[in-house]
Parts: sequence; C-alpha cells; structure tokens
Amino acid sequence: MSPKDLHRSKFELRRKFNSTIKNAAISLALMPVGVKKVFAHTPSFSSFGVRTWKVQPFKLGVASGVPRSNSVLLWTRLIVDPSDYQCSVETGEPIILRWEVYGDENLQTPIRSGEELTDQSRGHSVRVKVEGLTAGTTYWYRFIVGDAVSDVGRTKTAPEQREMVQAMRFALASCQNFQAGEYAAYKDMLEQDLDFVLFVGDYIYETNIAESKSLRMHRGVEPKTLEQYRDRYAQYKEDPLLQAAHARYPWILMWDDHEVANDYANDLDPAYTDPQEFLRRRAAAYRAYFEHQPIEIGPQIKSSFEATMILNDSYSWGQLAELWTLDCRQFRSYHACSAPKNGGGRVLMKCDELEDKTRTMFGLDQEQWLSRGLKASQKTWKLIAQATQMSSTTISTPVGTLTYTDAWDGYPQARKRFLEDVHQNRITNVVTLGGDVHMNVAANLRVQPNDKSSPIVASEFVTTSVTSAGLGKGATGLIKANNSDILHLQAQERGYALISVTPQDLNCEFRTTTHPAKVDGSFRKQGHYFVDSGKAGVVPVSAVK
Repeated sequence: MSPKDLHRSKFELRRKFNSTIKNAAISLALMPVGVKKVFAHTPSFSSFGVRTWKVQPFKLGVASGVPRSNSVLLWTRLIVDPSDYQCSVETGEPIILRWEVYGDENLQTPIRSGEELTDQSRGHSVRVKVEGLTAGTTYWYRFIVGDAVSDVGRTKTAPEQREMVQAMRFALASCQNFQAGEYAAYKDMLEQDLDFVLFVGDYIYETNIAESKSLRMHRGVEPKTLEQYRDRYAQYKEDPLLQAAHARYPWILMWDDHEVANDYANDLDPAYTDPQEFLRRRAAAYRAYFEHQPIEIGPQIKSSFEATMILNDSYSWGQLAELWTLDCRQFRSYHACSAPKNGGGRVLMKCDELEDKTRTMFGLDQEQWLSRGLKASQKTWKLIAQATQMSSTTISTPVGTLTYTDAWDGYPQARKRFLEDVHQNRITNVVTLGGDVHMNVAANLRVQPNDKSSPIVASEFVTTSVTSAGLGKGATGLIKANNSDILHLQAQERGYALISVTPQDLNCEFRTTTHPAKVDGSFRKQGHYFVDSGKAGVVPVSAVK
C-alpha cells in the first residue's frame, strides 16, 4: 500500500469513527435524564451539543486548499483557552465541530454539511475533504462548535479536466518572516480576482532576530518541539491579513527550509546535529505544518519518528494548465563541499562535488515522477512550482567562479537532467515558479546556463519575499551582469507575483511595495513579462510595440 493510500485508509477509518461518535451523541440526547447522568463525564458527548465558550476558539481563522474539479479541503484549528476546558488535559479535550458549505455568500443555499472530531493530539486542528462539488464553482463555508461560529470562508473548485479553460489567475508568494514587516502583500491580493494562491515556502521562520532589528517580535524561543512549532504557527495565523487571504482564496502550498530549520537538507541541518536528533525536530515541524495548513496527507506513521511527509502533488486547471508542486528539502542531497562548521548554503569558489551526477534536488523518485508527468501531460502549460531559483546566479572573478550552493547552482547536474529531459522530449510551455531568494526574477532557462549556443527550453519566474529582506543593489548588480539569462532581477522591494495564464500566453506581473512592508503601503507594478505559447523564453511587455 502506498503512503497516500495508507493515509486515505486512515481518513476513512476516522470518518467512520466520527460517525460512530456522532450517533452515540444523538442517542445520548434521546436518553432519559437519569441515564444521561451516567455519561455526563464523557467530554466528547458534551462537546457535540450546545457548548458556551468563554473565549472565542476560532482565533486562527479558516482556510481551504487542494482545489480539484469535484472537491476542496477545508481547514481550521481551535485554540481552547484553559478556562474552556471541560475535562482534564490528559483526556485531550475531544471536541466535535460542525462544518457547512453553501452555494451563496449569504449562506442561504446549503450544499454539504457534517461533523468532524478533533482533540489535543492533533492540536485541535480540523481538515475536511468536501467531495461531490461542481467543477469551476465558488462556495462559502464555516465551522460551528456550540455558540462559537467561525468567519465565513470562500473557496473555488478547479474546472473539469477536459474543459477548454480560457484563463487562470493566481498569486505566487514566498518568505513571510513575521519579524521583518507587515503582510501588506495579502492586502493587495485581496483586491485581485484570483483562482488560488500558490505559496512556495518559508511560511514561518524558526529563527529569532534581535529586538533592535525586528519590526514585530516572535514570541517564545526558536522552536524545536511540537508545542513550540504549534505556537509559532499560531502567532503567524493570528495575523489578520494572512487570515483574510486564506479565507478569500484556496491555497496550494509547498514548504522550504524555515518551516523546520534554515538551510536543512534531508536529515542534516547546518550545525550537523546528530541525524536522529534532527529527525525528531523535523517530525515535530512536519506535524505542526500539517496541523496548520489546508493539505490532505500528513506525516507517514511508519517512517522514522514520523519525520517523512509526501507533499509533492499535481493540479489541473482544465486543458489550460497542469501544475506540479515539488519538495526541494526532504529528499535533496547534502550541500556540496560543506563541513560541520560550514554547513548549509554558502558561497564557494572551488568545489568538485558540484559536478557529481548522482546529486539531486528532489530525490530520484520525485525526479522520475515529474518526468513521467511532463511527458504524459496534454495541457497547454506545464507549471513547475518549487522552492527556489533555477537560473544561474554565479559570479565570475579573476581567480574563479563564485557559486551559491543552496539554490539550483548548488545542484547543476540535477538542473541539467531536468532541462535536458524537457529539451529531448520536446516538451513545450514549461515555466518554473520559485521563491526563497527574496528577489523578483524573470529568466530564460537553457541546458547550459548563459550559453547563447544552448537553446532556451523553459522560462522562469521567481517571486520576491512577502516581508523578508533581500540583497543589496551591489550584489544584485553583480549577479545580473554575470548572468545573461536573467532579464529582470530586483531584491530591494517586497511583494508577490501575479500570474495570468491564457491559451495564448502566460503573464507575470511583479507587484511590490517598499522595504520594510507596511500595512498601509501602496503597491506598484515593478515589472511585467510574458511567455508566448509555443516559444520558450521571457519577454518584457515594454518590448512589445
């Protein structure tokens, strides 16, 4: 049984268990008063009926994700104040929530509803896969428990697989360090009409920076345990603009490194922590990620410490586009030429290990899965969502070439394999979408980077960060001067990329505000590029007369 099949089996067992609890609660309600007293101590029964809350439990808002043509996944997490506990902490405070889906924003047309059980073992998080929905349709949803009602969320299903869709519009975002500024990018997104938000990593930051350099302070120490990671996510989720963006659009998510530890690779962090100890931390971080995001499949229960989680996936938007989300952290090879006191990503001058053909960014299984998918896809556009920058940023000096090892330059043979596969199989309209590097990038992708004799086989757009600081003008100027494949590179502003797709072209508008981002900051169009269908390579809109 595959990991996804195993988790689906667990999902069905949980659904049946929830149904059993619900039926038991209904039976309890019909019992004579004298009999009910026997069961009065059972917290799950008392949670199912009317419950009065002293403190609003829906502090973290609601969210939706995994948009398919006939289903979406709904999420929330209850924050249960100690004053609202109805039993001892040891029992896990099981609670049954009601979820409701409507066909109109006034909640007058009920579509689906049901109950879901949660408890402290899952951080009182709830996820519901709502099936049997109509393709390409907007829905509204909410959660209820006792007298507490969540905000109303809005979501949307994907079009039918065979539909000749004429447009798709989404936001590409990454790197939202809470300490570095306000989430103004989401305020601008709320003014757009999007099909979904694509987030490609660094949803939280585990590191704490000095108060003198922080615009907003993290609470607590750097997280390493499940409870600490839960609290870090809760702080981020409390942000009203982030909550509003989750409530407004379905999200498609992929992680990068800060969701666990900066610059980790596979089972190794830059400090060279004992792998067994680091896997325990990774397990805590992955569990917290699962508990706080609208995603379907959680940590694999049979993996070491439950520290493995299969997150890569593919999404279709009719015949217009197919989108692959790829995990660049969990299965990658260790950073090249690193050592215990010099681990993680860094700038190197000479490193023979870079040319090792066995090194991989995704892991060979994920590479092969992507290759099969690209070859089989009949969609007009093939979009590759991964964490970082694929185009080269190397800098030539009189004594050698400077290479940053955490992005794709640190895995040049893996990049070459991917681009050769695209070229040799004549796969058209491939566009990679990334984040991580805190700068907007529009670039051409060749099998041999920056070599004019090597054909352009794909196109790339990388979004700047939502808040995290970028490189200075001197560094970005050197990178751009040394890499002719890069047409646009700007790291001084914060924001996101607005992607619009039609059968004829794909447009990327870089939407930015000044650094640091402020709630009332205005957004502008920093750059606008497009890719013509059937012709690889990015073109500035200003170049078209």
